Amino acid sequence: MHAIAAFEALPVEDHRSLVDVELPMPDHGPDDVLIRVEAVSVNPVDVKMRAAGGSADDPRVLGFDGAGVVEAIGDQVDELEPGDHVWWAGERGRAGANADYQLVDHRIVSRMPRGWSFADAAALPLTGLTALEAFHDHLVLDPDSAGTLLMMGGAGGVGSIAIQLAKAKTLLRVLATATREASAAWAREMGADAVVDHRDLVASTLDAAPDGVDYVFSPFTSGSIGAFAEVLRPFGHLVVIDSPDDDIRPLKRKAISFHWESMFARTDHDVDRSRQREMLAELAHLAETGDVRTTANERIEGFTAANLREAHRRVESSSMIGKVVVHR
Repeated sequence: MHAIAAFEALPVEDHRSLVDVELPMPDHGPDDVLIRVEAVSVNPVDVKMRAAGGSADDPRVLGFDGAGVVEAIGDQVDELEPGDHVWWAGERGRAGANADYQLVDHRIVSRMPRGWSFADAAALPLTGLTALEAFHDHLVLDPDSAGTLLMMGGAGGVGSIAIQLAKAKTLLRVLATATREASAAWAREMGADAVVDHRDLVASTLDAAPDGVDYVFSPFTSGSIGAFAEVLRPFGHLVVIDSPDDDIRPLKRKAISFHWESMFARTDHDVDRSRQREMLAELAHLAETGDVRTTANERIEGFTAANLREAHRRVESSSMIGKVVVHR
């Protein structure tokens, strides 16, 4: 089968950073679903893992967002069948979606939203799971949850879906950070109640929420812990998905809770995998009812190494609005 792989740790401008290869068709086990991949999106984790490279003996096939069609199922799979249109986020320990076919544990696969294109669907699994885990597992939000959420990077991949989910599933008022007018417009389109400038985070946030905010969700944390400590109310909550080097002691004075979110924790440690299938099904339902929309904002047609390199380049530019998808 055709696949796109990383062999060496090279800059994305180098044509050898991602290359077209032919690999053997994978054999599915009892818990596997064999999926014909129709579309993938690129996330920062793809960029980081590509930069780490692979080897001639073990080419690294990336891709942690996929949408496609079930080709075959293992003996232990009873909730899916060949022909189903599905979406998934995969796991770091197995070959990814940048290939004609991918094997995925059935417990982390769900039927994708009915009526959606594969390209639209491929934008959401990883970021949608990240946001739902943050809201369900860390902040323990429910339909009656009120207060104010500050979403850092409101026009980014995680921010775009987190804003929608907060508005669809809670009573929260949502502030989103942005600097460019295009980013601010996108965040408002996703449902943000107000946009604040992260270059002057404390003043602009307190101007929009004079009493402070109850929650902060941050994909971009380094250098901001002090600001978060200022804008968060006592006993507030901070969820981060990056790896800041900041000292978190400024949060202590207000007894602010600090949460790490990692979408791969369940699959990395083989804990409650089926919870991801449940959350993907929840996300699909919200998509079908119109409560959330795709965050795909740039689409590249043609499943080639050159197009994947271009998608990686756009993500690396840190100027992406929404998600970039590569589809057949």
